[in-house]
Amino acid sequence: MAEMGSKGVTAGKIASNVQKKLTRAQEKVLQKLGKADETKDEQFEQCVQNFNKQLNEGTRLQKDLRTYLASVKAMHEASRKLNECLQEVYEPDWPGRDEANKIAENNDLLWMDYHQKLVDQALLTMDTYLGQFPDIKSRIAKRGRKLVDYDSARHHYESLQVAKKKDEVKIAKAEEELIKAQKVFEEMNVDLQEELPSLWNSRVGFYVNTFQSIAGLEENFHKEMSKLNQNLHDVLVSLEKQHGSNTFMVKAQPSDNAPAKGNKSPSPPPDSSPAATPEIRVNHDPEPASAATPGAALPKSPSQNSLPAVVVETFSAAVNGTVEGGNGTVHLDLPPGFMFKVQAQHDYTATDTDELQLKAGDVVLVIPFQNPEDQDEGWLMGVKESDWNQHKDLEKCRGVFPENFTERVL
Repeated sequence: MAEMGSKGVTAGKIASNVQKKLTRAQEKVLQKLGKADETKDEQFEQCVQNFNKQLNEGTRLQKDLRTYLASVKAMHEASRKLNECLQEVYEPDWPGRDEANKIAENNDLLWMDYHQKLVDQALLTMDTYLGQFPDIKSRIAKRGRKLVDYDSARHHYESLQVAKKKDEVKIAKAEEELIKAQKVFEEMNVDLQEELPSLWNSRVGFYVNTFQSIAGLEENFHKEMSKLNQNLHDVLVSLEKQHGSNTFMVKAQPSDNAPAKGNKSPSPPPDSSPAATPEIRVNHDPEPASAATPGAALPKSPSQNSLPAVVVETFSAAVNGTVEGGNGTVHLDLPPGFMFKVQAQHDYTATDTDELQLKAGDVVLVIPFQNPEDQDEGWLMGVKESDWNQHKDLEKCRGVFPENFTERVL
């Protein structure tokens, strides 16, 4: 027989395989029509049902475990960014800065260690557990094909025996094929009859070990994380105690005419002398202003006595949302949710309908996004002060704008 292809597949082999498939198809049709009996093994069928159930459960567990790991990774990233923010706002001269930075480093290492241990002790074990299913599934399917071959050979042998005109040569050959088919089927059947119950029973120990590992790792992680959080809490309490009664420096914003360097960092005033950078000292725990004292925007501390009244009134408006004068209190007319004011340092041309068109010098009243998830990094929501004063309509006037084109003024 001529060989077909580089793997030595012969034409005879191909023809034999085609004939087997045809014979099996005919046998299954006869069985479904009730014209041929089918060998049944209810115990084995129960084992197959258990196998399929176990495979489905394991596949779902693997999927959910991967989702859990992805969530751990996302939480790690969020925690890292939060700590980076703390490091940025923690000024160099504040006590505990080095300790806070070290805590942030240990926090990052703890997240990485937790994720890696989950991979090693849970996910890889899960992958190994599921790795045995494809081979067994293939063998179950092959056993089913061999069972059909056995039934077909049995029916062929039986039909020759009951034929009116018996052909002993054909009967002998059919008997030989029957014995061969029966042997192949029984060998596969015996192996699976032993393996399937054993695999089914192994699920209990596997689930116990997997969830014990996850629970133990999570418990240790939270214990260590709790220690780090307590350490950070102590550092911040110490900072509060040392600075709680101190006077903080609040530097006035540069004038509108001061040039800007870069997108977000304002340039210092041209004159670096103390007179060019006035300072407002605000007592950490001021006494409440008397309602009977007209024109008193803030209680006067020693450092405020030397400031012009307009500076004190302006700062009072930022704190209280009001400006007090000789004619009584005037409430600022601001949009709902107003947070702070910014002033455009550069022109900005809107590229979409939901963006604000800005000219250098425009004042924008910043408000929160209706849905915080809609806020992109580096963008703010607001309404130009001129538009708000004219229309008082947020739906019509509000829009987003790039933060680095503006500078906070209040």
